[in-house]
Amino acid sequence: MKILITGNLGYVGPGVIREFRQRYPDATIYGYDIGYFARYLTTTSICPDALLNTQFYGDVRSFPEEILEGVDVIISLAAISNDPIGNKFEKPTMQINYEANIRIAEMAKRMGVRRFIFASSCSVYGAAEDEPRKEASSLNPLTAYAKSKIYSEEALKSIASDVFQVTCLRFATACGMSERLRLDLVLNDFVAGAMSSGIIDILSDGTPWRPLIHVLDMARAIAWAAERSSTKGGNFLTINTGSNVWNYQVKDLAYAVQEVMPTVKVKINENAAPDKRSYRVNFDLFEELAPNYQPQFSLIDTIADLNKGLQAIHFHDAAFRDGELMRLNVVRALRESEIIDHELHLNK
Repeated sequence: MKILITGNLGYVGPGVIREFRQRYPDATIYGYDIGYFARYLTTTSICPDALLNTQFYGDVRSFPEEILEGVDVIISLAAISNDPIGNKFEKPTMQINYEANIRIAEMAKRMGVRRFIFASSCSVYGAAEDEPRKEASSLNPLTAYAKSKIYSEEALKSIASDVFQVTCLRFATACGMSERLRLDLVLNDFVAGAMSSGIIDILSDGTPWRPLIHVLDMARAIAWAAERSSTKGGNFLTINTGSNVWNYQVKDLAYAVQEVMPTVKVKINENAAPDKRSYRVNFDLFEELAPNYQPQFSLIDTIADLNKGLQAIHFHDAAFRDGELMRLNVVRALRESEIIDHELHLNK
């Protein structure tokens, strides 16, 4: 079995690599990534990429078709996966997240790849204050990132066939410890703030809803997509991926961190303008189709795991929002040093 993971040198990739290496110890597993965030390791263990057979480096916008020779499964993680970056660099976000993704899928179908797994997002629902969103609910994307996911889903639907199974996993907001941790995610930010300053400062009024999922539970869901029969969802499936019990208001996340770390103070900006990105999501279909791949982490487990992982790397940076674990700061630094250009291409 040959598996290709695009975007494996980001936040989600390490968990996916470990999950598939454990499930398929004899598989050939490739990674393909441009390497923007490769050096920002947050682990005391071995580099997660050591579990790969081969790491390819390159831009998905110029992906070489020959890498797909003999590949059975593609896991498409490559994306500009941060709203501030997406809004600042909207054109390359569409090129990377949508256009390149579809071009690779079309190549994959021609080359005989059997399964294509696309990391989509529940952010496609945008603003939805009424009942939890189901897969057939109306979409209201508020960012370039969310729009790129919708465009990809629509295009992938037209490519799927009896010989090319496509699964679009609309993931809840990621959280939890990773060997390449991001702190520009709501729960991760709260734990980092609690550890470094003893304060969780909520910039909104705390009322917006978010569904969350641990990054390792994302990897389990991807493993299900790599194994699912077409009798479980057909040749093309878009599915909300997470758990109904993981729909939380932002302020509840902060108080959960306080429960694990009782000395932490929570500050809520009661006078803040409403955050339009508020939605709950219904995950019944995922529970029905993938009963043996349901999320295993609880919110408290995840906070404790983050706390332990950050302690292990001696994290204490109260100014972390200006640091290298925030994706936009890394992209800015790469631009300022002229390693990448204004469309996020590597300068050669």
